[in-house]
Amino acid sequence: MINNKNSNAKNKSMNDTFNDLFNKSEEEILKHRAKLLAEEQKEETKDESIVEVIEFLLSYERYGVESSFIKEVYSMKDFTPVPCTPNFVKGITNLRGEIISIVDIKKFFDLPDKGLTDLNRVLIVKKDKMKMGILADRILGVNVISINNIKTDLTSMKDKRSKYLRGITSNHLVILDIEKILTDPNFIVEEDVE
Repeated sequence: MINNKNSNAKNKSMNDTFNDLFNKSEEEILKHRAKLLAEEQKEETKDESIVEVIEFLLSYERYGVESSFIKEVYSMKDFTPVPCTPNFVKGITNLRGEIISIVDIKKFFDLPDKGLTDLNRVLIVKKDKMKMGILADRILGVNVISINNIKTDLTSMKDKRSKYLRGITSNHLVILDIEKILTDPNFIVEEDVE
């Protein structure tokens, strides 16, 4: 048996809403719509339990950088070597009128060098005012990774890479900590030449 009392209450509520709208003037309805459209839309909440990374090769190892730090990726074309810089500074390039330093993380991490090929890409990374290009051997794609899948305890790693890593996933993808790289004094070259 249908509960007529609840059904009648719902119908009355719907009729009241309809009557309220029907009895409003066209001007009131348009003002109400304009007010709703003028209100700032709530930003979509990001799922904090996942991170999107651009996956790439350095030597024969898979690395990743959070896509939120990557401004663009471009083919390695022309660059100008800069004298009196550390060996991991590949050089500088002019990217649409902006001079960008290109860093070869492989050399900084003491990984084997494979040389330059037409597969090399430069990932332009930025945090606040710091910006640089990171040389990658090859881009593998974009992955979405659960934060829970990133092992952050890197006490077993004793080489200098561990300081610059956010963690390693269960399938051996090494996630770089771009914030640490961009703010670390070892990556900032301010040497005077006499």
